Amino acid sequence: MTITASITIIGLGTGDPDQLTLGIWRRLQGAERLYLRTEDHPMVHMLQDHGIAYTTYDNLYEAKASFPEVYEGIAADLIRLALAEQGEVLYAVPGHPMVAESTVQILREQCPAHGIELTILGGESFLDEAFTRFGFDPIDGFQLLDATSMTTASLQPQMHTIIAQVYDVHTASDVKLSLMEMYPDDYEVVIGHALGVRDQESIVSVPLHELDHAEGFGNLSLIWVPRTEREDVRNRTFNRLHEIVQILRSPEGCPWDREQTHQSIRKNLIEEMYEVLETIDDDDPDAMCEELGDVMLQVMLHSQMEEETGAFTVYDVIQKLNEKLLFRHPHVFGSNQADNSEEALQNWEQMKAEEKRRKGIKPEQQSILSGVPRDLPGLMKAYKIQKKAAKVGFDWEKIEDVYDKIDEELTELKEAVGSGDADHTLEELGDVLFAVVNVARYLKLDPEEALSSTNRKFLRRFEYIEEQLRISGKSFDQTDLLEMDRWWTEAKTRT
Repeated sequence: MTITASITIIGLGTGDPDQLTLGIWRRLQGAERLYLRTEDHPMVHMLQDHGIAYTTYDNLYEAKASFPEVYEGIAADLIRLALAEQGEVLYAVPGHPMVAESTVQILREQCPAHGIELTILGGESFLDEAFTRFGFDPIDGFQLLDATSMTTASLQPQMHTIIAQVYDVHTASDVKLSLMEMYPDDYEVVIGHALGVRDQESIVSVPLHELDHAEGFGNLSLIWVPRTEREDVRNRTFNRLHEIVQILRSPEGCPWDREQTHQSIRKNLIEEMYEVLETIDDDDPDAMCEELGDVMLQVMLHSQMEEETGAFTVYDVIQKLNEKLLFRHPHVFGSNQADNSEEALQNWEQMKAEEKRRKGIKPEQQSILSGVPRDLPGLMKAYKIQKKAAKVGFDWEKIEDVYDKIDEELTELKEAVGSGDADHTLEELGDVLFAVVNVARYLKLDPEEALSSTNRKFLRRFEYIEEQLRISGKSFDQTDLLEMDRWWTEAKTRT
């Protein structure tokens, strides 16, 4: 008779002997080869009291650099043992094998490829005790998170959250920092140690900011974050933003918001972007935070309008953006290399061209100057057009040639002004500005940024003139250019 290699995984439960099933106990008593993931579990005393021999993998926790390496090492050794001895290997884990047990998932993936029969037998999960001891019904909404890998993005405040694998105070500190991105510092959370284990169980409530000041964290520790409908918490979630915009556009919402179309709020998007730029120039983080929110609102409104027609939703927008970022950064998310920003930009442009090819857009059918947004501000658009033309060699050889071009265009502007032809004058003025943009590009300076800086400088100096007028008790009607020019000169020395 052929003996099949097999691994049987059993759960040791939460640590309360009274909750261990008779079937599991009999398997433990009859085991010829029993292996434990860890000896640090209350049920191990019962094994010792009854003389049941076992081998643990606690040594791997010291030998390996990370938990994933530990779990891979345990799974690999169990598979080796099963194949070597062609019989049943009994592997016992804390709680239930299918709850927060990485080694079990690895074995489920790898055993079939090795021809190993895998059997999983349950045990009481720490979740059973958590529901009972913490006193909430998971049907109200519940999520289980791993403390070693959780992020703020995984948090859903309207659901009860159990955080497992809180092995020590350092892990608790990481959990606290993630939670504080979503919840107020004084939000009450509950720590549970050894739930259901007689003489070891401890349950304590603490404000979030004191989470890592508590004692007793170990293998049997959990954190419960109760669900909440508090506005100050929900308002930190993207789903709440989506919900609010939906309400504003609904029949029961805001009359003004309901009436808006893409065209009616088109200019708002541009204005909000410029307000963000102003906060950047002013180095004002608080104002920037608010203005970025206003830009986000414009994105949400435009997306909501399309959601109402069934064209797309804001989640489609997010998906397309994520896919684009992943695709255009092969040096980060793929196998390409980029040792500096120039190489990274080359990768970006190559992948951008590849996107167009996949859409059936042939490069040879496109103008070199395509891709520059039609409604960009004039200086910015001129700068981008010139950069594209320069890439294929349509450029000045040296900056002195550009200076000569400015002189030429200025002469033509003066002639146009003298002719009294307004249309021709406008055209020549544009040529002068275009030539000046060429100087900026040649110097690798942004003309929009340069002009914005000069605008700010002019505002500061002119405001100084206004301030001096107020100090003198005068108005502009009571001064002259000579006096204003003197104050302007003073302002130059101050700014």
